[in-house]
Amino acid sequence: MSPEVRTHVNMKPYRRALALPGLRSLLLVAVLARIPLTATGVTLTFHVVLDLDRGYGAAGLVGAAVTVGAAIGGPLLGRLVDRRGLRPVLVLTAIAEAIFWSTAPSLAYPVLLPAAFVAGSLALPIFSVVRQSIAALVPEDQRRPAYALDSMSVELSFMIGPALAVALVTAISAQTTMYLVGGGIVAAGIALWVVNPPIREEATGPTGPQRRVPRREWLTPRLLAVLALSAAATLVLGGTDVAVVAVLRASGEVGWTGAVLAIWAVASLAGGFAYGAVHRSFSPLALTAALALCTIPVGLGGAHWWLLCLALIPAGALCAPTIAAGSDAVSRLAPAEVRGEAMGLHGSAVTVGIAIGAPLAGAVIDASAPPWGFVVTGALGALVTLVVLPIELRRRRIADAATPPPAEADLTSAAH
Repeated sequence: MSPEVRTHVNMKPYRRALALPGLRSLLLVAVLARIPLTATGVTLTFHVVLDLDRGYGAAGLVGAAVTVGAAIGGPLLGRLVDRRGLRPVLVLTAIAEAIFWSTAPSLAYPVLLPAAFVAGSLALPIFSVVRQSIAALVPEDQRRPAYALDSMSVELSFMIGPALAVALVTAISAQTTMYLVGGGIVAAGIALWVVNPPIREEATGPTGPQRRVPRREWLTPRLLAVLALSAAATLVLGGTDVAVVAVLRASGEVGWTGAVLAIWAVASLAGGFAYGAVHRSFSPLALTAALALCTIPVGLGGAHWWLLCLALIPAGALCAPTIAAGSDAVSRLAPAEVRGEAMGLHGSAVTVGIAIGAPLAGAVIDASAPPWGFVVTGALGALVTLVVLPIELRRRRIADAATPPPAEADLTSAAH
């Protein structure tokens, strides 16, 4: 097969997905809308350290307040989207974001801390809403490339947002950057309100009486396992982020941090693209296990920055596919009537994983050496996959038992 034919075959899933009405505009709004959201952590850190003259520990507490608020508020906002529709939630959260970012630069630290928690709990739910809308716009057999595109767009946003925030703080001030970030978040909410993507398939319908689905029917052990795997994956990613900086600092090459993280991100983009182009599915469990196992030896790759880059590529290539597989699995396991709440829980799992991974790696590094940040967070991610493995094996046994043997299947089809 020629290279041209292989390229055509690989691009076909993306062409089919992007040809679906509404998906292209949703992804474009998503990548632009997420940029200011990805800049919030860096911006708040600089504000607390530079404007309020506090330490990085105090800045970390503000970031933790936002994270805890987002983890609690995500499922509640998702449930509100399920019951009241998307636009009322966008209005509520955009107003909350406008109030916080317009007043936060003038708040004293003791007031900023609880305000950050409230702002996190009412944060604009762009990440979960986009994933919920993809499930509504895209047929189930085409969601893998669609979620791969979404995961790659998240990677792009994280490559641009924090770097842009640092550039703005350096060029103007942290206080002015806060106003700009807040304005960007409100503009993102307005853009999403205008686009108003569907949150349920046409067959379900966004209006009219809806079936109430009790949690015990959809919050199954398998869905909980997917949420645990998503948290484990981002725990590994959060730990890797910190461990990279620590390893380079210990070797006196901290100036190469940006280049190393950029290579890691490019590997993630390449992996996400490949994941969406292949014709077979990979379970979140397999991808999370591979991500964790490839992360463990990264710190042993050597002290030089280019060796660290090479060691990071296999794990980096698994980042976007693992997140995409988790989103896809949640979209399949949750009924359309409660998909907003389920995606909110998925967003909370992702947030909690990152929130645990970074300080855990930091504590391990402080107590031992930088390479152990990779080892411990990778090992913990692998441990989570072992814990949920029985759930996956049980599901497969049930699926195999429900599939009739070939001869029986032939008789059944002949009878019809």
